[in-house]
Amino acid sequence: MLAASGGPGLRAAFAAAGLDGVRPAQAVALVPLAGGALHASGLADRLNVSRQAVAQAVKALEAHGYVVRTPDDTDARALLIALTPRGWEVLWVMRANALAVEHHWEHVLGRQRLAELRETVQLLLDA
Repeated sequence: MLAASGGPGLRAAFAAAGLDGVRPAQAVALVPLAGGALHASGLADRLNVSRQAVAQAVKALEAHGYVVRTPDDTDARALLIALTPRGWEVLWVMRANALAVEHHWEHVLGRQRLAELRETVQLLLDA
């Protein structure tokens, strides 16, 4: 329900910003990287997905310039995945889209009902 509400607008926002080759589902993989570079295993853990899924997403995101893989100075066998400036742009577009959806929902529901919705969704996420 939540993703369906914002997905079409997000795809359009990516296109308007010239951010080609990124889908909303892939863009979610960029969010944990806002805190700094991660190993693929760490990214998989934060996203609660398989390493294979992360490897596929990172390959596509890297091909379009949203992330870069660099050697880890502390472990010569490992690579760190980090956001590029273009990846940061995706995050800004995602945030702007989320705020627009929230503003629309507040207009439809009113401030009190939106607060109740937030609380209900948080209860579900915590369950």
